[in-house]
Amino acid sequence: MKLYQTYTSPFPTRVRLCLYVKGLSPEIIEPPGFHATVESKGDYFDINPIGRVPALVTDDGQALPESEVICEYLEDAYPDPPLLPKDPWGRAQVRLISRLCDFYLVMAMRTLFNASGTSRRNWNRPSIDRALAEVEAALGYIEHYIGNAGYAVGDRLTWADGALLPQLQLSYEWAPTLFDTPSPLGKHPKLAAYWAGIVRDPIAARLLKETRDAIAHEQENARAIARQRAAAAAAGQSS
Repeated sequence: MKLYQTYTSPFPTRVRLCLYVKGLSPEIIEPPGFHATVESKGDYFDINPIGRVPALVTDDGQALPESEVICEYLEDAYPDPPLLPKDPWGRAQVRLISRLCDFYLVMAMRTLFNASGTSRRNWNRPSIDRALAEVEAALGYIEHYIGNAGYAVGDRLTWADGALLPQLQLSYEWAPTLFDTPSPLGKHPKLAAYWAGIVRDPIAARLLKETRDAIAHEQENARAIARQRAAAAAAGQSS
C-alpha cells in the first residue's frame, strides 16, 4: 500500500489518522509539484488525474483519490479498530463535522491560501479580513455541533478528528501568524476545550507535530529561496 500525500496539506491528515489507528504502515510518497515549488506534477497525474493529494494505492495496484473516500475504503477494508461510531446518529455526526470542515472552513480559507503564495505588497487586505471573518463564522458552525467528550464526536478518535485537527491548526496558528491578526482561539468555548485536550491523545499529537514540522520546513525553504534570489539580483546589479 502507498499513500501519496504532503504533510502540509490538511486533507491527507485524516487519512494518516485512519492508518495510524488501524496500525497500517503504507509507503509514504510526497509527489512533486506541490506547494512552494516550480516542479511539475509529472507522472503523478497517471496515479491521480485530478492532480491533488492524497491518493491511496492499494496492494493490488488500484489508486483511490479523495480523502473522505479513502477513509470510507479503509473503514470497510480494515474494520478493526473502528473509526466510526456504531449508532447511525454518531456516524452522521462524524460525516457532518468532516463536511463542515471541507465545505465551510476550507472554502473560507481559500482567499488566505491564495494570498499566502503572493508577496505581501500585493495583498488585498480588505479581502483577507473578510476571509478571516468567514473563518470565524465557519468555526462557529463547528462549535455548534462538536462533541464535549474530548473528541470531535464521542469519546475516541474518528476521522472527524482527522478533518478538524489540521483546520484548527490553520485557523489558530498559521493564519494569525501569517496575516498578523488575533487568533480566534477562545472565541468558541467547546472548540477551545477540544483544542486544549486533544493533544493528550498520542495519535492526535503525532499528527499535529507532523504538520508543524512540515510547515516550519517549508517556510525555511521559502526563506532560503528568497535569499538566493535576492543575492542573485544583487550580483546582477553590481556586474
